[in-house]
Amino acid sequence: MEEKEVLTIAEIYGYVRVSTKEQNEDRQMIALRELTVPERNIFIDKQSGKDFERPQYKKLLRKMKKDDLLCIKSIDRLGRNYEEILAQWRILTKDKGIDIMVLDMPLLDTRRGKDLMGTFLSDIVLQVLSFVAENERINIRQRQAEGIAAAKAKGVRFGRPPKPLPGNFEEVYRRWEKGEITGTAAARGCRMPLSTFRNKAFKIKQSIK
Repeated sequence: MEEKEVLTIAEIYGYVRVSTKEQNEDRQMIALRELTVPERNIFIDKQSGKDFERPQYKKLLRKMKKDDLLCIKSIDRLGRNYEEILAQWRILTKDKGIDIMVLDMPLLDTRRGKDLMGTFLSDIVLQVLSFVAENERINIRQRQAEGIAAAKAKGVRFGRPPKPLPGNFEEVYRRWEKGEITGTAAARGCRMPLSTFRNKAFKIKQSIK
């Protein structure tokens, strides 16, 4: 009996990434919907692009098969690490046989120009854009660090505000300082860990000097 060849129909997928949960993905979603990417095939991650340890991207990678098409708004939505972007691009296009279309950069459409010259031009554009994406990530981190340093220089404090001392702390501290009670008893009296009591007491001593 002659076996029938089973034909698989290629699917179109979309990948969306924003760096934080507060950022809005609407711009990317609108672009993908205009390409009629099915909602069920759009995968969204809300986390940094520093690496590819992202749950939805991993799920997308498992689901896509040979000859499927992956659409992304821009190369930095795929990632921001130069070497990892290039590695993932090779995995998608070479290992899995998937086509990729970067909407903001028509040259990065693997369905076009699959001859030697087309591949050469795509590789150059990809490397340049990947480098720009990582460079921007580095610049963002540097600007954040500089902003925090400038704010600290102005006296701005970061992190949670310290909890107010309990009302009996001063009295308990004096008794502990005079040796009337142990540190453990003092901490228990103030309802705080011993390490916290010692830290507060040390700061008081330093301020008195």
